[in-house]
Amino acid sequence: MRLGIVTPVVNLNPRFDPPEWEERGGIEDVVEVARAAERLGYEWVSCPEHVAIPRATAATRGGRYWDPLTTLAFVAASTRSIGLLSHVVVLGYHHPLELVKRYGTLDLVSGGRVVLGVGVGSLEAEFELLGAPFADRGERADDALRAIRASFSRRVPSYSGTHYAFEDFVVDPSGVQPRVRIWVGGRSRRSLRRALELGDGWIPFGLPLDGLRTLLGEGEVVAAMGDREEGLDVVLAPEPPLDPVGEPETTAAAVRSYRDIGATALALRFRHDSRAHYVEQLEAMMGVAAALEGR
Repeated sequence: MRLGIVTPVVNLNPRFDPPEWEERGGIEDVVEVARAAERLGYEWVSCPEHVAIPRATAATRGGRYWDPLTTLAFVAASTRSIGLLSHVVVLGYHHPLELVKRYGTLDLVSGGRVVLGVGVGSLEAEFELLGAPFADRGERADDALRAIRASFSRRVPSYSGTHYAFEDFVVDPSGVQPRVRIWVGGRSRRSLRRALELGDGWIPFGLPLDGLRTLLGEGEVVAAMGDREEGLDVVLAPEPPLDPVGEPETTAAAVRSYRDIGATALALRFRHDSRAHYVEQLEAMMGVAAALEGR
């Protein structure tokens, strides 16, 4: 089971009751966590995207969202090999070539470590604030995904679709990976279909285990996964946050439950009360994973 982390400090989600140290945390904490995760063998760190959250919505979604590109670039400069996941960029807020240029540059300077997590977005007030169309955001996102796929790591990309079209423009840098991994976020059946049709993975949020089991077990989904030559990364986020230090058996049971419904990787949150405790959880989690694999 491949493991990555929902990076602490960069986003404070009230649903998970963030501890005081996270609220006071800074970039030095993010870097130390990323270095520890890299040393222990985690595959990625992540950072979400929101530009501006309505005050009323912040009570449920949280108000802190560090800019993912700035954050991941800083982490890239402080690490050597760990993946850098945007979890997730809202496609409707950007032109596809803007994302190719920005994350392509990050891919270049990090030595090909970008994992491009993308989503359609659901916060209508933020769309309105940014002057981005909301009603057709799904169709626009699908076209953006096709345009990004046609353009990443191509100096002179060319694309003609339903919402975006371009040719004879130089985008340099535009990435170094021949095929950047694109993981599609969301919590709907449509987001899973979008991942199967246009992405390399599905990284849903906020869905209970039973709901995930139902979606992933549908005949149409099973057939579509079987038709893919390279399979689909199914990156699930266990809830509630895990406590491998204090409850290793419960943690192992949770991992087995997500693995059994088709998870190929886990995006992890932990219970923790300090940066040192968080790093302890990272280490203990690797011990749980090794025991499950018989290592």
